[in-house]
Order: sequence, then structure tokens, then C-alpha cells
Amino acid sequence: MLLLGENTPMPTPSMTVDPDSVTPGFVGFAIIAVIVLAVALLIWDMNRRIRRVRYRAEVREELDAEEAAARGEAGGTASDAGSSDVDGPDADGSGGTPKR
Repeated sequence: MLLLGENTPMPTPSMTVDPDSVTPGFVGFAIIAVIVLAVALLIWDMNRRIRRVRYRAEVREELDAEEAAARGEAGGTASDAGSSDVDGPDADGSGGTPKR
């Protein structure tokens, strides 16, 4: 019980390793730089691919709008016949005759 009441100083550990020898050095810096460069290139490529998909969707929408406008002007004669084959020739009740 006497041990608890005594104030004996605790020994502090001394440095046994040189702090300069445990740093990552140039090799660690080079590895991190290569990883950062690879991630930057992947992000750049991903943005390019996403932009390409978005542009294709915009062009597809424009082409669909032009096709719909052409069908409206033509009255649905020649260009409408190919797309209505899925529903059948008498799907609209006209008996397969073109609208005029």
C-alpha cells in the first residue's frame, strides 16, 4: 500500500530511430504523384464519355423532333407506313388507306 502514495517519476522512452530515415522519401512521393495523375486522367476520361452520351441524346432528340415534324407535314403517307406495321395495317381503323 505504500507504493500508491509514492511519487516515482515514470521513465520517458528515448528515440531509438532516426526520424529522417522513416519518411517515405522520393519513392513515396513518386507513387502518390502517379496515383494522383491516374485519378486525374480517369476523371477527365469519364467527363469526356459522359459529355459524348449527353450530346448523342440531344442529337437523337433533335432528329426525333425533325422526323415528327416531317410526318406532320407529309400527312403520314410514306414515312408513317413503316412505323405503323407494328400495330397492324388496320390499327387506326382506316383500312390501310393513306390519310389525305
